[in-house]
Amino acid sequence: MRTRHLTPLAALASCAVLAATLSACGGSAAADDKTVTVYSADGLKGENGDGWYDKVFKDFEKKTGIKVRYVEGGSGEMVQRAVREKSHAQADVLITLPPFIQQADSKGLLQKYAPEGADAVPAETKSANGTWTTVVNNYFGFIYNKKELKNPPKTWDDLLDGKFKNRLQYSTPGVAGDGTAVLVKAMHDLGGKDAAMAYLKKLQANNVGPSASTGKLAPKVDKGELLVGNGDVQMNYAQSTSMPNLGIWFPAGDSGKPTTFALPYAAGLVTKAPHSANGRKLLDYLLSPAAQREVSSVGGGFAARADVKASDARATDLAKIMAGVEVFAPDWNDLSEHLDTYVDAWKTATGS
Repeated sequence: MRTRHLTPLAALASCAVLAATLSACGGSAAADDKTVTVYSADGLKGENGDGWYDKVFKDFEKKTGIKVRYVEGGSGEMVQRAVREKSHAQADVLITLPPFIQQADSKGLLQKYAPEGADAVPAETKSANGTWTTVVNNYFGFIYNKKELKNPPKTWDDLLDGKFKNRLQYSTPGVAGDGTAVLVKAMHDLGGKDAAMAYLKKLQANNVGPSASTGKLAPKVDKGELLVGNGDVQMNYAQSTSMPNLGIWFPAGDSGKPTTFALPYAAGLVTKAPHSANGRKLLDYLLSPAAQREVSSVGGGFAARADVKASDARATDLAKIMAGVEVFAPDWNDLSEHLDTYVDAWKTATGS
């Protein structure tokens, strides 16, 4: 990070402003030992302050006196930011989707810490080396406008129809976690990288263009500006409570059945975090039974802990959405290792 030489008054004013944006002046533990900074993929914070993050962060502050400073963006964006700050970490906790959590781990951004309650999280949704743990489970999906389309598309080929021209958009692979998930599912459903890229090249004729944020697509679909977009079940289900025209669907693979895969929010303690102790406390709280029981009822997602069984109305709705959908398991280690290759192939195929 570059050092800037300021007069005392300018420095004071600059720090006051930069503290809100988590720049260098607010990064040391001495500056404020009653805070914890979270860098997260978007989706868990409500549009109207009614999301899972809103609730659990408020409860955490009330219980501990520790205030959560929150920064959100695309999964890749958050990891890239943490990489730039690696020599002088600003974040304490990083929460992102795969394969970006694996990528963050491979870049040395995460330190080992097993939160209280991690034993109840299935082994396949946490790292073997103890650097990250799923805090909210989730699944990849697409959205459509229920008012303008009586039924959602069924297959990938359906999206090539001319009626979707300039009314279809998916978020940018390599930047957004859900955008990267489009590549993952296309490669699985369509028979590998080459077939997926050939298809996405054709789809580009209907695609509006890049979007760094998946969350911004839902309002466009709800209003009818778009007919179809990508997303994930948790985020889009939570959004649908205030967006009545939003429907969730899953393209069918070669089997003829709709398919999806787990796309969890995974959390880790940042290496050399300025408030490591507070970061540990927050991770413990996110996996506490009280917070996990609210994943569905408040956040519209799926509990990470296997011993927390939700029975609220939202959990029932989510079970109906997932009924009959075939869930496959991606090779996240391969995807993390070759992510740049896949994203470059996508850029070449689409001209993006």
